Amino acid sequence: METLSVSAAAALLGVSDDTVRRWVDAGRLAASRSPRGRLEIDGRDLARLAQELAASSPLAEEFPGHRTSSRNRITGIVTAVTRDTVMAQVELQAGPFRVVSLLSREAADELGLEPGVVAAATVKATNVSVELPG
Repeated sequence: METLSVSAAAALLGVSDDTVRRWVDAGRLAASRSPRGRLEIDGRDLARLAQELAASSPLAEEFPGHRTSSRNRITGIVTAVTRDTVMAQVELQAGPFRVVSLLSREAADELGLEPGVVAAATVKATNVSVELPG
């Protein structure tokens, strides 16, 4: 069983350490004490809570009714759009994650992509790498 520190769990969920501790105290999140007495969060329980929080997020409702075969949707806010005559580079900030997309200028113009617009980056790929920290 993978366990995480309170601060790592908080960073992954985008909340404060105190919020994670309150959820543990309320029984919403499973935790145990390490041999050194520190709280450790069960990774499986954290994954379940992350899915629950994502499903109830207002961002989950930003794109209702859209049907797509892309399973990887990252909702954020457009922070920059750089256009030339043919292409556009769009930067999206999704929490602590920056996503950069290159698309046609025509598509960027049709979508009205400008800084401040809420948008979703969708990824459909058979070649997505997954890494472990450290």
